[in-house]
Amino acid sequence: MQTAIDDSGDLLQLAAGAFDGERDPWANAANAAALIFQLLPDLNWAGFYFMRGGELVVGPFQGRVACVRIAVGSGVCGTAAERRATVIVPDVHRFPGHITCDAASSSEVVVPLVSGDRLIGVLDLDSARLDRFTAADARLLESLAEKIVAACDWRLAGIDGF
Repeated sequence: MQTAIDDSGDLLQLAAGAFDGERDPWANAANAAALIFQLLPDLNWAGFYFMRGGELVVGPFQGRVACVRIAVGSGVCGTAAERRATVIVPDVHRFPGHITCDAASSSEVVVPLVSGDRLIGVLDLDSARLDRFTAADARLLESLAEKIVAACDWRLAGIDGF
């Protein structure tokens, strides 16, 4: 059974406060990952992958050790990056080409981070619970992604194209 993310208003409000006056992408991504992991139930991983050298490279996150590099088009993260669209996967074990970074993960949602025509990276959330993420969750995370994209000076991060 799907359950919408709890504390959505708190998440966006606290993120806006954390980003206020801070332009550093690494600092903002670290705080965003911590807020997501702290406020949203049933997660075992929350974090970012950023475009560097033509591939997604792990950035700030909360959870177990992560895959470090993911090719665009590979797995759920790479698919969301390639499509530049949010991908919700109710059961990662049924997703063709799923990359298992944490064997405990059962469902996933990935939101691309896009500035203008540039792909910055993705926001990735995993859950050990099947069918964890809803369309409402995706909209909330897309709002958060818009906030972090707008808050940061991406030239400071070594992201491709900046």
